[in-house]
Amino acid sequence: MKVPSPLIPIKSHVAIHPSSVFPKFLHTPHYKTPSPPTPVQLNDLLNTASQTRNIRHVAQIHAQIITNGCTSLPPFLNRLLSLYAKCGQVDQSVALFSHASDGSKNVVTWTSLISQQSHSNKPFKALTLFNQMRRTGIYPNHFTFSAVLPACAETTVSSHGEQIHCLVIKHGFEFDIFVGSALVDMYAKCSRMDAAEKMFDEMPERNLVTWNSMVVGLLQNKFFDRAVLVFSEVLKRDSIVPDEVTFSSALSACGNNGSSEFGRQVHGLVVKSNLMTSSYVKNSLLDMYCKCGSLDDALRQFQTSGVRDVVTWNVMMMGFVHNDKFEEACHYLSFMRSEDMIPDEVSFSTALHATASISAMSQGTSIHNQILKSGFANSNCIGSALIMMYAKCGSLTDATRAFEEIEGRTVVCWSAMITAFQQHGRADQAIEMFEDMLAEGTKPDYITLVSLLSACSHAGRVDEGYLYFNSMSKIYGINPGHEHYACMVDLLGRAGRLDEAKKFIESMPIKADSTVWGALLGACSNHRNLEMGREAADRLFELQPDNPGNYVLLSNMYSHEGRLKEADEVRRLMSVNGIKKEPGCSWVDIKSTTFVFTSHDRSHAMTREIYEMLGQLEELVKRKGYIPQVQFAVNSIGEYKERNLWHHSERLALVFALLTLPNGAPVRIKKNLRTCGDCHTVMKFASDIYKREIVVRDVNRFHRFTDGQCSCGDYW
Repeated sequence: MKVPSPLIPIKSHVAIHPSSVFPKFLHTPHYKTPSPPTPVQLNDLLNTASQTRNIRHVAQIHAQIITNGCTSLPPFLNRLLSLYAKCGQVDQSVALFSHASDGSKNVVTWTSLISQQSHSNKPFKALTLFNQMRRTGIYPNHFTFSAVLPACAETTVSSHGEQIHCLVIKHGFEFDIFVGSALVDMYAKCSRMDAAEKMFDEMPERNLVTWNSMVVGLLQNKFFDRAVLVFSEVLKRDSIVPDEVTFSSALSACGNNGSSEFGRQVHGLVVKSNLMTSSYVKNSLLDMYCKCGSLDDALRQFQTSGVRDVVTWNVMMMGFVHNDKFEEACHYLSFMRSEDMIPDEVSFSTALHATASISAMSQGTSIHNQILKSGFANSNCIGSALIMMYAKCGSLTDATRAFEEIEGRTVVCWSAMITAFQQHGRADQAIEMFEDMLAEGTKPDYITLVSLLSACSHAGRVDEGYLYFNSMSKIYGINPGHEHYACMVDLLGRAGRLDEAKKFIESMPIKADSTVWGALLGACSNHRNLEMGREAADRLFELQPDNPGNYVLLSNMYSHEGRLKEADEVRRLMSVNGIKKEPGCSWVDIKSTTFVFTSHDRSHAMTREIYEMLGQLEELVKRKGYIPQVQFAVNSIGEYKERNLWHHSERLALVFALLTLPNGAPVRIKKNLRTCGDCHTVMKFASDIYKREIVVRDVNRFHRFTDGQCSCGDYW
C-alpha cells in the first residue's frame, strides 16, 4: 500500500506538500548533486520556518547553513537563535550561541539571547549574559536594556535594576520610551513604587505600555486607590486608548478596594470599547463583582459570558468562597466537570479551601480522589490546600501525611503544616517544624511567623515568642504587621501579663487595629480585669461598631462581676445600634449529612433519645467528679444556670454523635463560637468514659480530647 506523503499546515490553512515549501535538496535523498542554496534562498527558508515553527525543519535549515559556511554571518545566527527559541528549544539556542565565533555575534545576537533567558524565567542567566556582552566590548542599545530590565524585575532585587538604571543613563537611553517603561515595571515589581513613580513622572513621553506598567505596578503593590486614580488619568489622555490590560487592571483595583460603583462605570467603558469578547477582561469583570459582594451581578455576568474557560470557572468559585458561599463553590466544581471543563490545580485548591471552611471532610476526601486521578498530586499548591483541608476538618494525621507526600516543599507548604499544628494545640511540633524548615534552607514569610507566634501564644511560650518576634526584622527582613502584634498581645494576655500587654500596645510603631485590641479584650475577660477590658472594648466599639462579639464579651464580664445593670446597659446599646448576637450552633457530619444543633434544640427527629442520652452523660460525669461551672451560664439565673449549661449545642451534638456513630469512631464537632469552659470539662470526662477521641473545632482552634485530657493542656 502506498504511504501518503506528510502534509504541513501553513498559515493559509491549506495542506501543502513540503516540497512546495522547502527545496528538494532538503527532502529527496537521491537528488543528483544539488546546487548549494544562495543566502537569499536560505533567508526565504528561515522566513517560512518562522511561520511553521517546526523544529525538524529548523534543524535541517541549520544544517544547510553550516554546510554552506554561512554560520559566521550575524543575520543567519540571529535568525537561528530566534527560531530555536520560538520552537521552545531555548537550550539549543544557548548551545548554538556558545559554539558561534565571537566575530559572528553582534549586539542583536546578545540581545536576542538575553531576551530569551529573561522570558524563560532564567533572570540570573540573562544578567550573566549581559555582563559577558559588556566584557566583549559590545555596547548595549535600547533594545538590550529593554530585554535585561525584566530579568532584574524577576529577581525582585532592586539593586540589580538600579545598576542597570545607572548604565541606561550612562549610555544616554534614559529618555527612551521603551526603556523608561521597562524601568517603571522593574521598580514596581521590586516593590519600589517610590522609584517607579519618580521614573514615571520624569519621562518626557509616555505610551500605553508606560501607563499600563504604572497601573499594574500600583495594583501589584496593593495601592488600589492610586491605581484607580492613574486609570482615570489614562481616560483623560486623547492620545492613549486603553486596552484589555488597562481595563483588567482597573477592574482588579476596583474589586480589591470595594469600589463597585466605579467598577460598574469601567464595565460600561469596556462595553463601549468592544472588549467584552476578551476572556482577560471578562474574568476581571467577574472577579470585581465577586470581590465587591455583588454575587447576583457576578452570576449574571458568568451566565451570559458565552464561552467560559477554566479561569472563568475558577474566578466564580473563588467568588463564592470570598462571599462565604462554600457549598456553592463545591457545587461549581461538579458543574464545570459536567460541562466537560477539566479542572486545574487552582480549581481543586479553591474547592479544598471551601470544604475546609465548612469542615466537610467527606467532600474533601472526594475531591482528593479526583486530584489523584487528574495527576495533580505533586502540585505544591494543591498539597498545601490538602494540608489545610484535613487540618480544619480535624484530621491532623491526614494533614501530616499530605505534607510528607509533597516533594520540593515551598514556604506555603511549611506554613500550612505549622498552622495545622498551631490550630490543634501542638505548639512543640509547630516550633519543631519551623526549625526543620530553616534547616532545609526555606526562608519564612509573613504568614509563617503569624502561625508560629500564635503557637507560642496558645502554649504559653512567652520567652520563645519574644525571641521569634524580635528576629522578624533582624534576621528575616520582615516588618511585623498587625497580626504579629496581636499574637504578642495574646501571648502576654494569656500568661496573665496584662499590664505588659498594654504597654506593648502603647509602644507599637503602627496604630493598633481591631485584632490587637480584640486580643487584649479576650485576655481581660479570661483574667477578670474589668477596668482594662472596658478600655479595650471602647476602642473596639470605635473600630468595629457592628461586631456583636465585643459587646457580648464586655456584657459577660459585667455579669461575672455581678454588675447586672451595666451588663444590661451594654445589651441595650446593642439593641439601639441594631446589632444582633450570632446564635451559637454546633454541627456534626454523619454519613455525608450535616446535622446542626442550637442551644435547647428540640427540632431533631431523635430528640427524645438525645435528651435521654444527655441525662445519662450527666450522671456519669458527676460520678467522675464533675462540678458545674455556672459562671458560664451568663444568661441564666438561680437553679436554671446548671440546666442551661447541659443544653449547650456542643453537648447535644456530642450525644447525637455517640448515638449514631460506630463504636470507637472519632467524634468531630464544629462550633461557630468559642466553646465554653464547662463544655470543655464535660468533653474531657466524656472522652474518658466512652473511650473516644472527641475533636471540637470552635471559632479559635481545635480541642482534641482523649483519655480525659485535651490537647490544649487547659491553656486556651
